[in-house]
Parts: sequence; C-alpha cells; structure tokens
Amino acid sequence: MRRLLAGILVVAGCSQGEKTPIVLGLAGPFSQPRGASMQRAAELAVKEINARGGIRGRQLTLRVLDDSARPDVAIRIARQLVDDPSVVAVIGHLTSSTSLAAGRVYGEARRPVVMLSPSASSPDLSGVNAYVFRVCPTDLSHGTQLARYARQALGARRVGVLYIDDDYGRGLRLSFAAEFRRLGGEIVEEDPALSTTPSLEPYLARLRANGGVDAVMLATERGGAEVALRDMGRIGVRWPVLGGDALGGIEGAGALAEGARLSMAYLLDRPGARNERFVDAYARAYSGARPDHRGAGAYDIVQLLATVLTDVGTERRAIRDRVAQTGTSRPAFEGVTGTIAFDDRGDVPAKPVVIGVVRGGQLVAETQQ
Repeated sequence: MRRLLAGILVVAGCSQGEKTPIVLGLAGPFSQPRGASMQRAAELAVKEINARGGIRGRQLTLRVLDDSARPDVAIRIARQLVDDPSVVAVIGHLTSSTSLAAGRVYGEARRPVVMLSPSASSPDLSGVNAYVFRVCPTDLSHGTQLARYARQALGARRVGVLYIDDDYGRGLRLSFAAEFRRLGGEIVEEDPALSTTPSLEPYLARLRANGGVDAVMLATERGGAEVALRDMGRIGVRWPVLGGDALGGIEGAGALAEGARLSMAYLLDRPGARNERFVDAYARAYSGARPDHRGAGAYDIVQLLATVLTDVGTERRAIRDRVAQTGTSRPAFEGVTGTIAFDDRGDVPAKPVVIGVVRGGQLVAETQQ
C-alpha cells in the first residue's frame, strides 16, 4: 500500500512539474525608451508561442529585470538569473557594456546559462565564452559599411568622428576610421564624449575652424547624437551625418534628424511576409507602435529558443549546445531580421548591414526614393 501511494505521489509530482511554465530571463534597460521595443517584442513572441500551445504543452514566461544599461547592475541581475534554477536561458542584454559584464557571469557560473543579445555589437563580445551569443552584426560590420558609404556614396574625403567613450563607441569608431583611411579618406578628428556631456559644440566649432568636413560620424547613442545635431544647427553647419544602430529611434526627433544615415541590421521595411506579419502584429498589440532593431532581434531570439526547447527540453547545457549548432550542424534560423547562423564565437558573421536614411520621421532603406 505504501509503495502504491508513493508511486501515485511521484506520478502526480511529475505531472504537476510538466505543467509549470518554462522561464526565460529578459534583461535590458526597460525603464529607458531604447528598451521598450525589446521588452514588447519579447512579450509578443511569448504570447504567440503560448497561443500555439507553448512548448510541449508548457507555457513560456519571462522573468523581466531592468539593468538600467549599467554594467554593475547587469552583473547583479546576471547573478540572480543564473542562480534561479527555473531560468533556462536569457534574452539580453541590450548594450555592449552590460552584455560584456553579464556575459562573463552567465558563462562562468557553476551552472552556466546561455545568453543571447539582440543588439550588443562590440567586437570584444566575440568569443567571451561558450555561453554568449548575439543575433546582430558586430561594429566591425557597421563601421566598415558606414565608411564605404561615406567614401563611395557621399564622396566624402574628410570626416570628423564624435564617439561615446564606452565599449560601443570605441568599437564603432575604430572600425569606421580604419576602413575610411584604407579607402583613402582622412579622419580630421576623433573626439570622445560621455553620455552626460551637455554640449559637443566645442568639437564641432573646431572642425569648422579647421576647414570643415564632408560628413560627421556619430559613434554615440541617440541622446548624444541629438545633442550634436542641435549644436550643429546652433553654429550653422549642415554636414551629412552618419551613425550606427545605437541611433535607432532618432527618426522620432522629427526635422532635427532628417537626412541622417544609420547602419542597421534590420529595417521595418525589410521585404518578406515573415517581417510584415511581425510588424503588423506588433502594431496591433501596442497601439500602432513600430518595432526597432532591438525589438526585432529579441522577437527572433524568443522564437529561436522556442524551437530549441521543443527539440532538447529545458536542461541548460543542452539548450546552449543546440543554440551553438544553429547554422552549422543544424539548419540556420530564419527570423524577421534575416538568417541567423552562429559561428564558433557566438556571432552571426553572414548577417548583412544596410544603410537607412531618416525621411519624414521614418527610417527607410537608403535605396528608396
């Protein structure tokens, strides 16, 4: 009788365990505008997957933690997530500095957990450890493409570079400058700034005093770019402006950002039925809002993890190994951002970078007229 009762309790316990949600960590600066699309798109993907029946009958859920784009906070959050046995994978972090800090925690823990970033592009993240992946191109791709565009499409010979002095800004600045010089261009100045720098007018005025430039490269975040654009207007210069994907959303600044060219791994007008369905679903779910590259990347990560979980279950090491096989021993994943195929450093080297231009408050492919 005791054995029978014990058997019933074990079966009941297993049945209950099978119905518990599968938890994915979601980490980023969600109290900031740049984190909104990432969180919304991840939540949209979870809702779609659960509406289809979840993962082998189990629902997906997100444990959402705000890192405020600060490496110290990201480390604390990473420890919380890696120590939570219910968390089987992490979507995040958004920025390069937080991803670098947190990625080491995820990969070096006693029970490591895989981390997939939608938008951390610093080259320093490549190969940090076996548990860190990203679905976006690195700054080497962004900087190279922007330099080629400046030199070949704009015909620029002299460029000034303003960059935020962090992992992202330094990486983008170095890759842009190296390629621009290789193509025969001149980098007139490379000036650093902090996210709290109130004005970039001294740098811009010095560029003007030294004969001006054919374009300005802003290896900054959106806030710093808006400061630079306002200061350019204040001193009366109208140089073409280039920037990386961290400027995503600047089209919302209206006339201030008109004509700015940005390097992106994803644009809303990317052709294909898969992307059209995503954009439409996002707009329906969020009162007409439009996703950015961070949101599209997060959406793809959740959908990719859903296929992985269906294939191998919820054991952390098995999930990491199956993710690593994507695009090598297993088929690549076709997402709204394009084809995701990881190399042995956790990167997606085949993912292209395109140039978008701000026109009428929208960021569209530069080829559109």
